[in-house]
Amino acid sequence: MRILVTGGAGYIGSHTCVELLAAGMRVVVVDNLSNSKEESLHRVRGIAGKDLGFVQADLRDRPTLDAILREGRFDAVIHFAGLKAVGESVEMPLHYYDNNLGGTLALCQAMAAAGVKNIVFSSSATVYGDPVSVPIREDFPLSATNPYGRSKLFIEEILRDLWVSDSAWNVSLLRYFNPVGAHPSGCIGEDPNGIPNNLMPYVAQVAVGKLPRLRVFGNDYPTADGTGVRDYIHVVDLARGHLAALRKLQSNPGVMVHNLGTGRGYSVLEMVAAFERMSGRPVPYDIVARRAGDIAVCYADPTLARDELGWQAEHGIDDMVTDAWRWQSGNPNGY
Repeated sequence: MRILVTGGAGYIGSHTCVELLAAGMRVVVVDNLSNSKEESLHRVRGIAGKDLGFVQADLRDRPTLDAILREGRFDAVIHFAGLKAVGESVEMPLHYYDNNLGGTLALCQAMAAAGVKNIVFSSSATVYGDPVSVPIREDFPLSATNPYGRSKLFIEEILRDLWVSDSAWNVSLLRYFNPVGAHPSGCIGEDPNGIPNNLMPYVAQVAVGKLPRLRVFGNDYPTADGTGVRDYIHVVDLARGHLAALRKLQSNPGVMVHNLGTGRGYSVLEMVAAFERMSGRPVPYDIVARRAGDIAVCYADPTLARDELGWQAEHGIDDMVTDAWRWQSGNPNGY
């Protein structure tokens, strides 16, 4: 199969490219490098021992996108490209809608023009908003508590509408929970710009001495220790979920929705303790005010992905923090 990967130089995208190449697929990445670096793709080639194509472009650049799809003869697209910070989205909603929705609309139009009608979309558990109960199933009510989550939810609806209008489309909506960890080689991992928005790179940068202290956003949630609980999933498990979805698309399922999570929630302080234990480094922290748009508890029921895709997470919390530390300690300044 020939696969176009949007945002493929990013954290989840780069790990997915490794798995695609390992599975014998031919890969081309399009990425504007706004929150990633091309070095990640050089390292992907090194890990996989295979080449992949790369075009630096913004998805809103329709002429370039048309050319890529026209020439590529792709079987499917995996769509990762998008801005992804909850707090930033609250501060810059128009920027998020322009980038995430505008890029997706241009991509779908270019795909339709090229006759490429198989897409795996990188959605998010944020589409469940503040869930009434846990674990969260795919049939739960959908809402969102921040513009980032709403952009994901809008895109899901756009892709459903696209399928309704033309049943030749096959759409996989993968709702990620909280990706962490890194490739076990330590060659690729999460490398955010500036101060990290996600917990694990923040913890790792404190442990390696790049940042002085972790900020824990709120300790007054209705949880065991007062800090937010999330379903953390190893990025390699998550990447392999995309291969499972791609294979399922070959059976022309129409629109399918799957949670990609472990089914187990850990609090912020539990993750900090696990990181200290596995790295042998202290992670000092300060409790600060809750972050806008955050919820108390979120973890998946991953049963449907197991039953329909034959996929389930295999890595536990020790693997997650060990691999994250291997990446961060070997690459203290990222790429």
